[in-house]
Amino acid sequence: MTVYTSSTLCIRLIDWQDTIAIRHQVLWPHKAPAFSKVDNDEQGLHFGAFIGETLVGVASVFIEGHRARLRKYATLSDFQGQGIGSQVLNAIFAELKRYPVSYFWCDARESAIGFYQRFGMQVESERFYKSAVAYVKMGCALPDGQTN
Repeated sequence: MTVYTSSTLCIRLIDWQDTIAIRHQVLWPHKAPAFSKVDNDEQGLHFGAFIGETLVGVASVFIEGHRARLRKYATLSDFQGQGIGSQVLNAIFAELKRYPVSYFWCDARESAIGFYQRFGMQVESERFYKSAVAYVKMGCALPDGQTN
C-alpha cells in the first residue's frame, strides 16, 4: 500500500523483514543483524522509503491502544540530509490518522532531538543509554481518536 508519493520518492508499507538490512547498516552496524529486530516486529506498521526501486529508508510504528511508538527509524547515509526522513515522518503522521491514536512517542538519539522537535515532539525524560548511545524519550499529543 502506497502511503505517499512525490516525483522522486515513494513511501509504502513493507514487510518487517525488509527493514532489517537498513536498520542494521545505519543504526547498529557493529552488532549482529539480529540485534536490529524488534520482539513484536510482526505486529508493527513498517514504512519503506523508495527512490525508484531502491529502499533508502525505513521506520516502524507499533500501536498499543491509543499510543503509537516509532522504532528503528533509519535512512541510508548516502541519502541523509535530503528531506527523506521528514517525508517519512509526515507520512507516518498522515497514516496514524486512520487509527484511534492520541499519543506518538519514541526513544530518540540525543543527536536527533532537534529533528523531532520540528515535528512538535518534546523531550519527556532524562538521558539514558542503549549500548553506549545517549537517548531521551520524546513524544507529542495527536488529535484524540481522530480517524478519516
